[in-house]
Amino acid sequence: MEYTIREMTVMEYPLLNEFLYEAIFIPDGIKPPPKNIIASPELQIYVDRFGASKADFALVAEVEQKIVGAVWVRIIHDYGHIDDETPSLAISLYKEYRGQGIGTDMMKEMLSLLKTHGYKSVSLSVQKANYAAEMYQKIGFDIIRENKEEWIMLWQENRH
Repeated sequence: MEYTIREMTVMEYPLLNEFLYEAIFIPDGIKPPPKNIIASPELQIYVDRFGASKADFALVAEVEQKIVGAVWVRIIHDYGHIDDETPSLAISLYKEYRGQGIGTDMMKEMLSLLKTHGYKSVSLSVQKANYAAEMYQKIGFDIIRENKEEWIMLWQENRH
């Protein structure tokens, strides 16, 4: 499948709400939460006033002029928070585009973009049952903390 990865435009930032919902991991057999769950404060920190901070970066994947995925970072006090110099990462792809390498390419592109802006690390939290956790490890994220359900993972430039 042909796709391109590019920086998200300011006009496209509202799409982050949609991709935030898509990013919620829903195990097989579990009913998805209502769409309005993304209005909760603990989820809105990922998208509210996106672009207002110098550490807000977003990329999209496009297939035939349709945005099918997004990866974005910002420094926020979310569950994966490490420190105030380490952005937290969120990534999301529509289901029908998963498992084809697009997410891996988006992640690599984002790591490259962060490096050009002087960031040496990025963190994320992922549910242990999420198949994407393996992909994160393959591209260099290490598990640094965990609880019963989630891993906190960290990518550091000096380790790669």
